[in-house]
Amino acid sequence: METGMSFEAAVHAQAIELDRLALEMTADAGSGHPSTAMSLGHIVTVLMFSAMRWSPEVPDYPSSDRLVLSEGHAVPIVYAAAARLGVQIGRDPSQRRPMTIDDAMRLREADSEIDGHPNPVEGFPFFDAATGSLGQGLSVAAGIAEAARLENMDKRVFCIIGDGESREGQVAEALDYIAERGLTNVLTIFNCNEYGQTGRVSDQQSAEKLEAKLKAFGFDVTVIDGHSPAEIKDALDAFAQRSGDSSVAPMAIVAKTVKGWGSPTLQAGNWHGKPASGDTLTKVLDELNERRNELTTALGSGDAFTIEPPAQAPAPEFATGDLPSFSEAMRSRDMESTLHTGRLATRKAYGIALQQLGRVNPRVVTLDADVSNSTFAETFAKDPDLASRFFECRIGEQNMVSAAVGLSASGFIPFCSTFGKFFARAIDQIEMAIISGANIKLVGSHVGVSLAADGPSQMALPDVAWFRSLSTVKNHLGNPACYILQPADAYAAYALTGVMAEYEGACYMRTLRPDTEFLYNDDTVFNLGGFEVLNEGRDVLLCASGYMVHEANKALELLDKNGISATLVDLYSLPFDEEALLDMANANNGYIVTLEDNFGGGIGSAVADALAESGEGFTLEQMKVDRIPKSARTPDEVIQMVGLSPEDILNRCLTMLGVPV
Repeated sequence: METGMSFEAAVHAQAIELDRLALEMTADAGSGHPSTAMSLGHIVTVLMFSAMRWSPEVPDYPSSDRLVLSEGHAVPIVYAAAARLGVQIGRDPSQRRPMTIDDAMRLREADSEIDGHPNPVEGFPFFDAATGSLGQGLSVAAGIAEAARLENMDKRVFCIIGDGESREGQVAEALDYIAERGLTNVLTIFNCNEYGQTGRVSDQQSAEKLEAKLKAFGFDVTVIDGHSPAEIKDALDAFAQRSGDSSVAPMAIVAKTVKGWGSPTLQAGNWHGKPASGDTLTKVLDELNERRNELTTALGSGDAFTIEPPAQAPAPEFATGDLPSFSEAMRSRDMESTLHTGRLATRKAYGIALQQLGRVNPRVVTLDADVSNSTFAETFAKDPDLASRFFECRIGEQNMVSAAVGLSASGFIPFCSTFGKFFARAIDQIEMAIISGANIKLVGSHVGVSLAADGPSQMALPDVAWFRSLSTVKNHLGNPACYILQPADAYAAYALTGVMAEYEGACYMRTLRPDTEFLYNDDTVFNLGGFEVLNEGRDVLLCASGYMVHEANKALELLDKNGISATLVDLYSLPFDEEALLDMANANNGYIVTLEDNFGGGIGSAVADALAESGEGFTLEQMKVDRIPKSARTPDEVIQMVGLSPEDILNRCLTMLGVPV
């Protein structure tokens, strides 16, 4: 620090300069949240200019301390600090450059790296994940902390959460998780500026109530004035002393702040999401100048602080082996007799593949939400050599997905497992993960109506339609934002688990509860975007996925008895090779029937889109779950209930081809 300038004066001066820049950049953009940003000016100054161990020249260096801004709308204050420090930015890591004030003034422009809310893939690698959909950041921080623990890195993770945001249920999930796991390398910071979007926060989100709640969760809580440099520094120093110490409770800070600090104008009325402009901006800047004169006579400068660099990161570990064949894996587990039965549930094959992947790839980690004995992720968890890479998230699917984002940002390949139905609770988190460019793998078991006895509250039925919408867009690498995989047998489930691990991006695989008979062998090659032809005919093309492949297989014999020659395609991937499928449809006189054990919007819609885009003439019948099912004793009963039995397939084909039923 410069001689003659106290730490307190330097922080005040620098924070005011950051507040000023946040005001100017949001005014220039015509949108943004400067008043929220100003409530964090002092905290961000102490963090980024002093407390964090990191390098502006390499903001994503593996061993650097990390800042997760859960209240992403406050990001102008971080951008202002990054501009002052010359943090490296750029979408291409090989062509990064120091951020400037001019860059800050391009906030929210279409071709700017300075996005409206935090997003690393847009060229701001200081952050690990996209935030702004509130409530998710603390879970991301927990995932980063878990990764640091796995790699024995002395990395501190700071997460700033808004007081209004604290009502989000996922925040409670994350607090529970951090306390249970003893993640003392995470510092939870609540920014209590007392205001949300429409007015004051509830008394339930007051600083006093938050303090009490945090203590009840098992946190050691420090309440500070969020605009007092000395109190901020003392609290962060206390955290540094205990970070990583498993014998103490995790720490949290409740920071009492002022929304629009330094400007009486912005503190009067509701300025949430409203940048000051024109004469109002001039007045607010004058008010900040007056505040600066009250607190210090010197202008802030990044040179007034010393940023401690991170420790040298260990060399990255890239040594991976080849996934053994399914048969080899079964024999290694003394399950050769199961191979001879010719039947195994795809969820069980997934568990075996997961364990084998963990053994050959040290970057593979697994998360589950209290159902690992049903998803069979427990096969990974119970392996003594892999147990440290298994994270039990209990009944908190939103936290699980966002924690996986943090693990992905740290270079791991996370597989998240739960019932496919329960991923619906984390739709927002999954989309934010994809926006972040996270390399996550999602595996939903107990999908479709073949679950039978447990009924529709446990069946994943709308999941294909939602994930399919993500498969129709490109991610930041130009690939499908998400692949949907529906293996029909154990060989396919095993192989596709390995394929998912090799792909850089998001994948969702559906696995089944009932045992299904083997359709393939170790020689079958499965690829993202591929499909398998199980029978070749000339009259009608059946496109099925998952459990319905087996129902379609049964229907082939019925069709043959009625003089109909059918082609059967296992359409296990969305998206798929549309040109190749259209060729098969043409070879079957343009007649196509799609078969799926879920609600509409899945493979039937995908095939329909491909047919429409081709501009050729086809006839398509979509067979899907057209009613809300109920429980039944057997899969066959539910399949008949929803009109997807082999006999139903036969009748639909006969009607389509004009044959009297």
